[in-house]
Amino acid sequence: MGIERAVTRWYIQRQAYENEAAALEAKLSEMQSHGQESESKVRAEIEKQLAHIQTRLYALGPCPKAMMG
Repeated sequence: MGIERAVTRWYIQRQAYENEAAALEAKLSEMQSHGQESESKVRAEIEKQLAHIQTRLYALGPCPKAMMG
């Protein structure tokens, strides 16, 4: 039972990180498409947040155990 909780928690955390990264990437692409390059502080902050999320995602590592196996 403990492994199942660990796997479920891993999947939930991974999905949350992926959703947050996708939202930040969408903000960056929206800024580029609207030509808002002058707001470099905002862009730098978003890139910093994206790098932090990607680091967390990498640190999360692989799934502790296959869910259906």
